[in-house]
This record gives sequence, structure tokens and C-alpha cells, in this order.
Amino acid sequence: MVMRAVLGLIAAALAANALAADVRNVRVQSMKDETRAVVELSREAEYKVFTLENPDRLVLDIIDGRLKRDIDGEGRGLVKSVRTGQPDEGRLRIVFDLTAPVRPKSFILPPADRFRHRLIVDMSPLDQVKTEAPQMAPASDQSTEQRDVVIAVDAGHGGADPGAIGPGGTYEKRVTLKVAKLLAAKINAEPGMRAVLIRDDDSFVALRDRYEKAREEKADLFVSVHADAALNRSARGSSVYVMSTRGASNEAARYLAERENRSDLIGGVSLNNKDTVLASVLLDLSQGATLEASSQVAEHLLSSLQRMGKTHKRYVERANFFVLRSPDVPSVLIETGFISNPEEERKLNDAAHRNRLAEAILGGVRDYFHAAPPPGTWIAANSTQRSHVVARGETLSEIAMRHGVTVARIRRANALPSDQVNVGKVLKIPTSS
Repeated sequence: MVMRAVLGLIAAALAANALAADVRNVRVQSMKDETRAVVELSREAEYKVFTLENPDRLVLDIIDGRLKRDIDGEGRGLVKSVRTGQPDEGRLRIVFDLTAPVRPKSFILPPADRFRHRLIVDMSPLDQVKTEAPQMAPASDQSTEQRDVVIAVDAGHGGADPGAIGPGGTYEKRVTLKVAKLLAAKINAEPGMRAVLIRDDDSFVALRDRYEKAREEKADLFVSVHADAALNRSARGSSVYVMSTRGASNEAARYLAERENRSDLIGGVSLNNKDTVLASVLLDLSQGATLEASSQVAEHLLSSLQRMGKTHKRYVERANFFVLRSPDVPSVLIETGFISNPEEERKLNDAAHRNRLAEAILGGVRDYFHAAPPPGTWIAANSTQRSHVVARGETLSEIAMRHGVTVARIRRANALPSDQVNVGKVLKIPTSS
């Protein structure tokens, strides 16, 4: 019995060592406008980044992290010094003492050449961040500061809700968080774009709270990331969903019925003190525009995912997903693949594949906002190229009318032999004259 207990303890220790993410080194680099911290890891790990004041610090918590060498020491640029600690079991904390408040951006790079996994944390001064976009933009006639496009990135499930579980034991909530963090980092690296993570750790967020947080952040787009599951384990491919009209109608009825929602702003207009008929008309107009925008961005996303690989369907699907019910924020849900398919489960556990997924989603988001940039944004002032993804039922003349150009100019710009266009084709839209 004693020997069996000892062997059990040894097995548990070996399992813990196998799961631990070894921090092999931390490098701080001073660049022209920002400071970069590079954390070398033995494997990909879950982490959390946040800042503290008085004094200014940036804190990096690595879940199941373990130090392989002493890394406390001096810093460079915005970092005065680096120190480590372990606030509780299973969490390694790296603290960067700062010379000034910063805005962090973080992402994980997959192994390449002689490097293993690297966790990158870029730090920019807060006062510089406020003026960064106008410095990048050419002289403009606008007197107001050009704002970033805001994209709310929602990692599906979390906390007590694991989501679907793959045949190999992979939790959907962990895959979605990794993809969401990658996507947010890539969005933040795009000029004129800013990401807001609905959750950045393994916590549970109620479904309504997810899109309400996007509304509070005044998001221009809500992207919910999931991994599909089916009884048929051969089902495969990614999917893109938008809200069904039935789901939108259900939420509209709730908004008109609940007093706290009647006093809310829908599409920038308050429904408070409006009679039921007028409030219903205003809400219907807002929802109509939101659903139309959701469909357009979904076409861009589907087209980008199709360029990456197989999609489950060749068209955008509609469903009554609760998280897509925002009345005034265009919302889409992306199933990144079937976690119930052993091959796709393996891919979703591969860092390089998740990186390609994030790139494909970013490509669709970028295409949409450069084709239809919101007024007053940096992209609207600086975008030089527009594109349009052909949706089901659209004709070339309708597309030309929507963008204010002639059919002939679109045909010349895309070398089209006729007016016929296929669903999913990305058309270059010339500048209207």
C-alpha cells in the first residue's frame, strides 16, 4: 500500500511537470516608440496581462508557469526592472516595474527556427497612444480626432461552462480563448483598429452580459469565437453565423417590454419617453441596419475562411444564438471547426493552425471595414482601397449602385468579361467620381 501511494505521488508529480510551462528566459528590448518583453516558454500557456498604478507596473500571470532560471533584473526603455513571484499555486507572476503608464498588447508566437514558444508583450506610452493614429494619417480636413474601429472579441464559454469536449478531451472554452487572444493581438496591431476582449481568462460571462459589454465599449463589431460539435464525427469545416430574424424579433420585444431597456440608447437614439409605436419603429430601423451590416461582414469572413481551407457550408448561416442579439452592434459567430472531429480537434490544438485561423478572421474583418469604414474613423480617412464580397442574390448593377460607381468601372477594375459574378467573389471597388 505504501509503495502504491509513493508511485501515485511520483505519477502525479510527473504529470504536473509535463503540464507546466517552463519560463526559460525573459528579454526586454527597447525600440523606437515602445518597449517589448519576450518571454521564452517550453510550451504554449494561458496567461493574463494587466497594469497597476502607484507605482506603475505591468503584471504578467502565467497559468501553470514555472521558472527554470532566475530572471529578476534590470530593464530597458519603459521597464525599470523585472521581478517574479508566485501569488498562489499554479500561477507564476512576472512584474515589470515601469517608468510611466503603458498600454500593453500581447500575443504568443509559435515555434520557429531555433525558438520555441514566445509570449510577446509590447508596451506603448499612454500619452503616445492617444496621438498615434493622427501621426500615421496624412493631413486631414477633419477637425476632430479620428477614432479607432472597435471590435469586441468574445471567447465562447468559459469557467464552469466548458463548451463542447473533443474525443481527445479538449475543452472548447480553452481553444476559443486562445484564438480570441490571438485575434485581439492581431487587431491591435492593425492601424486604426482596437480590440476589446469580452473575457481574457477562464471565467464565466453570462450570455447577455457579453453583448452588453460590447455595447458599453461602443463596439463597431462583435465577433464570437466557438468550436462546433456534431454527433457525426466526420463533420468538418468552419462556419459563420448571423442572427436569425426570429431571434432579433424576440430581443426587440424584450427591449420594448423592459423599462430599463426603453431608457437605453439604440443606434444612438433613446427610446425613453417614446410611445410604443414610435419606439418600435426606431428599434426596427436600428435592427434592420444592424442585421444588414452583420450579413455583410459575415460574407467577408466566410470568404476569408474559404481561402484558408474548407468551410462546413458555402454560405453564411442564420441561427437564434443569444450572443448575437445586440440591437445596434453588428454581430457574427464563427465556428472555427468541429472539435468533435478527431482530426480537427488536433488542428485546433496546434498553435500554427490557430494562428492561421486568427489571420483569416482578421482578414475578413479588415476587408469589411476597409470596404465600409465607419465615418470619423482613422480607416475612413486613410483607406485607399475598397472591396465587396458578392452575396447570394446580388447583381453587378446592385453592387455598383450601392457603392456609387458604374458597372463598367467595376468590370474594368476586375477584368470581368461579363456582368455575371459568383457568390463569394471579392470585387475591387474603384473610387467613386
